[in-house]
Amino acid sequence: QVQLVESGGGLVQAGGSLRLSCVASGSINSINFMGWYRQAPGKQRELVARISTIGTTNYADSAKGRFTISRDNAKNTVNLQMNNLKPEDTAVYYCNIRTNRDYWGEGTLVTVSS
Repeated sequence: QVQLVESGGGLVQAGGSLRLSCVASGSINSINFMGWYRQAPGKQRELVARISTIGTTNYADSAKGRFTISRDNAKNTVNLQMNNLKPEDTAVYYCNIRTNRDYWGEGTLVTVSS
């Protein structure tokens, strides 16, 4: 059983910052990627950022220059620092880890007011 526990979502004004955190626990074999996805109302889930075991990162174009992903392999944690938030960043953010399959958190809501 693998559990992903997310924290850090909330309401923030445009231009503000939030930091999302995710801790993975349970019977986890080697984790390849850890990442964050988001799903806005009426839209498909999309990648925000992901990071490999050796620290290689991928960002959505909308996140580049504003968001920073980091991970602690020893603690099975992944964080997403989000700066200069915009109303279009409003979504449910999901933590994801990829081993030989994908695991997902339950999601944390981020609301950015204009």
